[in-house]
Amino acid sequence: MIDEYLEKWLIKARNDLKTAENESKLSSEDMVTDAICFHSQQAVEKYLKAYLISKEIDFDKSHKLEYLLEICIEEDNDFSQVDIGDLSFYAVEVRYPDDFYIPTEKEARESLEIAQQVKAFILKKLDIKESDIRKDLSVEEEEEEENKEGGEINTVEDPF
Repeated sequence: MIDEYLEKWLIKARNDLKTAENESKLSSEDMVTDAICFHSQQAVEKYLKAYLISKEIDFDKSHKLEYLLEICIEEDNDFSQVDIGDLSFYAVEVRYPDDFYIPTEKEARESLEIAQQVKAFILKKLDIKESDIRKDLSVEEEEEEENKEGGEINTVEDPF
């Protein structure tokens, strides 16, 4: 059984990857390439953080994949073979109009491929099969809804 906190990270990573995969199935004219690149970056970030969490390794709040990968390499040198490409660029730059940039379809497909490879690598390292990860944590969500209805408001600050 997967630790619940770790599983939450894996669910979020999988959902980002699934979003990128779904978007990539659209026609070239309908495809939103910046969304594919962004969600691919987010998936890789969350998979790397999931690995670190599984090893109980502390890390600073960061969206820089190079930083996270370096910590992973310090723990396990096999991570030196992981290619994250230029995905860190897509964490912020493609999200805002200040540094307006629309990635090409080729960039989007390459970003997605990197994310898929990182996912496979991390799940193998964690000895977890995709089927071991629940689709959601619906029981917990129902409890949260009950708490909200009872007047409690549960807010979670982004620790990462």
